[in-house]
Amino acid sequence: MSEGQKKTKYSATRRLLLKQKLLKKAGVLLVQEQSNKVTERESTLNERVPPLKLSGLSVQELQELCKELHRKCDTVDEARYDIEAKVLKNEKELVDLNAKINELKGGKRPNLKRVKKSADAMLGALTEAKLSSKSDFKSNLKTVKKDKKEEEKVDPGDWRKNVESMSGMEGRKKLFNS
Repeated sequence: MSEGQKKTKYSATRRLLLKQKLLKKAGVLLVQEQSNKVTERESTLNERVPPLKLSGLSVQELQELCKELHRKCDTVDEARYDIEAKVLKNEKELVDLNAKINELKGGKRPNLKRVKKSADAMLGALTEAKLSSKSDFKSNLKTVKKDKKEEEKVDPGDWRKNVESMSGMEGRKKLFNS
């Protein structure tokens, strides 16, 4: 026999019989577990919530019983609300901590596409990068052209003369004409 094929200890019928016995035993255990859960639930309910004895009670006693039950419901609701608030707080904290963990790990890295380049192309790209970093930065700056209107404006000189020339109707006409 080769090493890849091992001789089984049990025959196929024996394995099938064992499998059936295991399934039967698992089914029996499952039924027992379910019945245990039901009896445990009933016993805990009987302990926590005793049965109501309403027979023979007057109206006043029934009202007191209702008030007491109402108070108990309020305390249970408050406890439930507090627990829900704690759960929400813990969930938010878990989300934040998971985000921090992912951030520390480096987050999700996108799948990079493989680019096929020849060795010559890679060397050419490297040399271009070195040359461009050493080039003169002034040559890369944009040139700004001045507007003609800005060049034509001349220093007004003495501001008092300018005010006198612009005052009156003639000064206003000059503004509209220019």
